[in-house]
Amino acid sequence: MKNGTNGAFISGLEGVVAAQTKLSRVDGLAGELIIGGFAVEELAAQAAFEETVFLLWHGRLPTTAELESFTSQMAVLRPLPAPTLTLLENIAAADTPVMDALRMAAGTLSLDTDEEDQEQLGLAIVARFASVVAAYWRLRHGRQPVPADPDLGHAANYLYMLTGRKPGPALVRGLETYWNTVVDHGLNASTFAARVIIATNSDLVSAVTGAVGALKGPLHGGAPGPALDTVFEIGAPENAEPVLRAKLDRGERLMGFGHRVYKVRDPRAEVLAAAAEQMYRAEGDMALYNLAKQVEETAVSLLAEYKPGRNLQTNVEFYTALLLHGLGLDSDLFTPTFALSRAAGWIGHCLEQQDYGRLIRPKAEYTGEYGRVWQPLTQR
Repeated sequence: MKNGTNGAFISGLEGVVAAQTKLSRVDGLAGELIIGGFAVEELAAQAAFEETVFLLWHGRLPTTAELESFTSQMAVLRPLPAPTLTLLENIAAADTPVMDALRMAAGTLSLDTDEEDQEQLGLAIVARFASVVAAYWRLRHGRQPVPADPDLGHAANYLYMLTGRKPGPALVRGLETYWNTVVDHGLNASTFAARVIIATNSDLVSAVTGAVGALKGPLHGGAPGPALDTVFEIGAPENAEPVLRAKLDRGERLMGFGHRVYKVRDPRAEVLAAAAEQMYRAEGDMALYNLAKQVEETAVSLLAEYKPGRNLQTNVEFYTALLLHGLGLDSDLFTPTFALSRAAGWIGHCLEQQDYGRLIRPKAEYTGEYGRVWQPLTQR
């Protein structure tokens, strides 16, 4: 692999700086994540999700009046356009996966908005993403969508629209902490896709729809469910070492451990571990939480034994799965629920890219043949 100077090829653009951003900073060697100037540990467990969205889009936290206005605008925009609901009803009959339904519906979300008003359009996208996933989930399971409650915040409304029950404060805080933790993470694949699209002077809905398409790929959005499947497979603390050791002996990967960027413990795992513990103590099964902690400790110890020097630590997937399970979400909702948060980050990057105002146009290195001579079809 070449070093990238003078136009040299770098596979996957790894290490290439392609954008400047004030939204987040990822330091994989130090295990640090900064979001809007705040360490993720400082922001995630304290901010309402609406505050984090405002921070990313405006570069500062809102005042009380600004937050009330921001939240009320989201409430007004949360109901889905009629054509969107019709689309969801039709594709539910085909049992389309949730991420595909979100991708299809995303392109319809500007139907009754002013597309020139970027903030209103952005708010409509963030508000309606939650409405799409909740409505589609219910339709797919033979139930009618639950209208949003204008008196509930965004996280509480998502859980309410899914279940028809108003969630307790511990569940709302758990979801808000999760969303704040994963709202932005540098120039990942879906964020880069959004910036490339918006850089062509395309529209915000197109950019976000493209980002959803990138996120649904298993090498990016992935699925944190398998990390929790391992915990359930183990079943009891005394089974952790023999089960995990057998997996490593077979050459299997332990899901929820190791990260391409973080070479130490993923800071998001720290935040979500604390959030999951708080939520499970208030409204959950502490036996499951304690089992997960035992599995984590055993896995990290065994990975150090089997793969010395690689420092494979817990990543965000492990506690994401535990927390979302504690919220009562099916594993098919894990990646869509992630998208509901990351959409705010995508929009923030789009707004930055629009201010920057330059087309993203890297080069490709040609590796094909030269000097070919055309042959008529009859001679091939």
